[in-house]
Amino acid sequence: MIKISKRTQNVIANDKKLFLTTTKEDFPFVADHGDGDFVYDLDGNKFIDFSSFISVYNLGVNANARIREAAKAQIDKLIHPAFTDYYAELPTIFARKLISMLPRGYGKLFLSNSGTEANEAALKFSNVMTGKQYTMAFYNAFHGRTKGALGLTASKSIQRSHFGPFPNSIHVPFPYCYRCPFNEKYPGCGFACIDYIKKYPLSKEVDPKEIAAFFIEPIQGEGGYVVPPLDYFKELKKVLDEYGILMVADEVQSGYMRTGKFLALENFGVTADMYTMAKSIAGGFPMGVTAVSKELGDIPAGAHANTFGGNLVSVAAANASIDYVIKNKAVLHKLVVEKGKAIMKRLREMQEKYEIIGDVRGIGLMIGIEIVKDRKTKEPGIKERSRILEESFNNGLIMLPAGASSIRIIPPLTVSKGAMEKGLNILEASFKSVCSK
Repeated sequence: MIKISKRTQNVIANDKKLFLTTTKEDFPFVADHGDGDFVYDLDGNKFIDFSSFISVYNLGVNANARIREAAKAQIDKLIHPAFTDYYAELPTIFARKLISMLPRGYGKLFLSNSGTEANEAALKFSNVMTGKQYTMAFYNAFHGRTKGALGLTASKSIQRSHFGPFPNSIHVPFPYCYRCPFNEKYPGCGFACIDYIKKYPLSKEVDPKEIAAFFIEPIQGEGGYVVPPLDYFKELKKVLDEYGILMVADEVQSGYMRTGKFLALENFGVTADMYTMAKSIAGGFPMGVTAVSKELGDIPAGAHANTFGGNLVSVAAANASIDYVIKNKAVLHKLVVEKGKAIMKRLREMQEKYEIIGDVRGIGLMIGIEIVKDRKTKEPGIKERSRILEESFNNGLIMLPAGASSIRIIPPLTVSKGAMEKGLNILEASFKSVCSK
C-alpha cells in the first residue's frame, strides 16, 4: 500500500485553492519523476504506468535520453523563433520526416501547441479550403475544449454546458457495437449507423453539399476506447466522397504507433484528407500538428497563425522522437502488436472470471475495459470502475478512466514484459477485491 505524507496532502489542498477545477482524479497522485516503466510520486511511491500520462509518453517516461538531450541542447541556442513570422531550419527538418510517415499525397503542416489547437486549425482549414461551413462528428467524440473544437466534441454534456450554441455541428452515432443505438448486431446490421447518416442528417438536416468535413477518431478515446468494425471507415468514406465531404482523422491519442501503425486509421485501410496529431509527438513537450493533403492546397496569408507553434524546444524533442520511431518502426510495430495481443488475452481470461467486465476491446496498446453492474442489462458500473482504479492505485498501478464506465490501458510502447505482467496482476487483484465486496 502506498503512503501519503502531509506534504502530498498540502499539495492537493493548495491545488484545489489555486486552480480552477479540471479533470483530476480523486486518488492522491502527485507526480515527481519517472524512470523507464515506472513513475514516482512526491513521497517516493513507485507506480507502474498504464496511462502514459494520457498517451503522451509513448516511448516511456523520460525513457528516450535523446529526446531530453535534444531539448536541452536547443534551450541553449534559441527557444522561441516566432515561427509564424520568421523562418527556422529545424521545423523544416522535422516536417520532412513527419510527412515521410504520412500517406502519399501529403505535403503541408501547421504546427501548434496541443491536440485541441490542431483540431481547431483543421476545422478552420476545412472551412476555408472548401468554402463550406457545416461539420460532422460522432456522438461520444472528443476533439477538444476550445470553442470550435468543442462544437465537434460530444462526449459528456458537462463539457458543452453553457458554452453553446454550436450551430454548424452535426453529430451522428458511432459504430459502438457493444451498445448499438439501433439494437442491431454486426455484421448482420449492414451498417445501420451509416444508413442512418444517409437517411436523416444528409437528407433532412442539411444539404450534404454544404458540409465541409467529417471529423473522426479511428478509435474513440474519451468516449470509452471504442473500436469500430474494421470495414466501417471504408463504407463511411464512400459516402463522404460521394458528397465531397472531407475526412479529418483525429490521431491525437491513437496515433504515433499506439496501435502498431504510425496512424491508427491505417488499420482500417483508409486515408483521410487531413490528420491531426499531438500528445506523444514531442515526447512530453507541448506540440500539435495539422497535416493537409496536397490536393487541398493552402490557406490565404493571415487566415490562421499563432505565437508558440513551432517552438524550437518542442520541435527539437519531436525531431529526436521521430528519428527514433523511423529507425525502429518495424521493431515497435512487432512489439506493440505482440504486447497488445498478450494484454487482450489476459483481459479476456479475466472477463470469464469477473462478471463486472462487460467488454474488452482494442488494437495494439490502445485497449479499453468496459465495467458493468450486470452483463445482461449492461448498466454502466460507474462506482465499480472508480473502486477498481482506486484499488489499483493503492497497490502501485496508475490508469485512467474513459467513457461512462471504461478503463483505458495505454502503457508506454516500450513497457517491459515484467512490468506489463505485474501491472495486469495488480489489475486482476483489484477486480477480485471489488467483486468480493
